[in-house]
Amino acid sequence: MTSILVICTGNICRSPMAEGLLRDALQRRLAEHAPEVSSAGTGGWVGSGAMPESVRAAAELGVDIAGHVARRVTAPMADGSDLLLCMATEHRDAVSEPDRGARAFTLKELVRLLETLPAVSPGAEPGNMRERISAAHLARRQGAVPPSRDDDIADPLGQPMAAYRAIAWEIETWIERLVTGLFGATVDVDVVEGS
Repeated sequence: MTSILVICTGNICRSPMAEGLLRDALQRRLAEHAPEVSSAGTGGWVGSGAMPESVRAAAELGVDIAGHVARRVTAPMADGSDLLLCMATEHRDAVSEPDRGARAFTLKELVRLLETLPAVSPGAEPGNMRERISAAHLARRQGAVPPSRDDDIADPLGQPMAAYRAIAWEIETWIERLVTGLFGATVDVDVVEGS
């Protein structure tokens, strides 16, 4: 089974929202064939729940992250994931050991790279995710998308509720594009189940 590890700093704001929103988007698109999604932080506030504002912002988008428990990213966690989906370049750089660099991207960076590749045919199987990630890494090495100052999702910690809502909406928008980039514009669940 393929797996995605979403990474931010404390694992209490951005990555819990992104984990919940991505899991929801993948399950809607791929049902039981969806990759496993989890999250962690480079400086994880181990054992803490998600910030109440993150829980509320995610709930307003239809996703329940109330049971989230923060954890710190470990080498085995990162090594066992097919995709290290980072909220900011500092997180990507922190987990990009030489053997992990090909699987570590910021959310926005990966979406931009995937959108330079030929589109996936509808109904692509989840196993093709690894091929898309490899192709995105090759496109990055070839400079298909120049580095952007806008690759980070801002940290809303300490900000008012409106900032959490804005970040949740931004994450949701980029996740929808990510799922399309990895698995195609539409997926007929019956086709996937029949394969």
